[in-house]
Amino acid sequence: MSDASRQEFMHGETRVSYYKVGEGKPLVVLHGWGANADVMLPLSKKLSDLRACYVLDLPGFGKSDEPPKGWSIQDYAACVINFMREKNLKNADLLVHSFGARIVLKMLGERMMDVNSVLITGGAGLKPKRSFNFYVKKYTAKTLKFPFQLLPGKLEEKGLAWLRSTNYWKKLGSGDYQKLQGVMRETFVKSVTEYLDHYMPAISNEILLLWGEDDESTPLDQARRMENGLENAALVTIAGAGHYAFLDQPGQFYAIARAFLNSEEKKSS
Repeated sequence: MSDASRQEFMHGETRVSYYKVGEGKPLVVLHGWGANADVMLPLSKKLSDLRACYVLDLPGFGKSDEPPKGWSIQDYAACVINFMREKNLKNADLLVHSFGARIVLKMLGERMMDVNSVLITGGAGLKPKRSFNFYVKKYTAKTLKFPFQLLPGKLEEKGLAWLRSTNYWKKLGSGDYQKLQGVMRETFVKSVTEYLDHYMPAISNEILLLWGEDDESTPLDQARRMENGLENAALVTIAGAGHYAFLDQPGQFYAIARAFLNSEEKKSS
């Protein structure tokens, strides 16, 4: 197992930290929301005899700087592409978890850069099925905001700021949203409200969807929709694993990921 070296690159004025471990064909590894490169590093080390793994701390996470403003998925995709171009990572493979899948769907759907095969685990980005309780919260929030939106300029801003500080308003938001402040709260809202379903028909890469059967954050129905919507995708599930399947069942996850990368290596050789 190779040792990992932590390095940095600059995306504009934003300092981005990453690990490099292993040698050979590049594998770019992206973590999920609220995680960081350290979460993905043990798996990357195990794969380092097959690939040169580049494991990023996405801006706003780990040791990377926060974005200079609220970022969209497009902004994150541009950052990853800038990194890959700077490091000359042509036709790289990608391994992405959760939020990382949003970035990859955007990259592939808009043909922003040539990549080879992709392994998505617990991938987010499709419009989820919503519960009745979700819609109650959504329209309650809209109703509460409406009177303040009738006020002029600064009065509206002050009124909405007060509303967002109340305990009742906080109960309407998600747990992730409530933990965030400033630029990362704005980034979260931009990210989770963009749905990428419409990109799937344009994506022809070989994609392995490797999912925990007990994933509650991105349930299996989303994986099946990805499998049906992507031209060359195959779904494999792991029993006894949730959203972090690579942590819940690391041995099984590693064996499947390794077999996939080996098969893609043979196809390209």
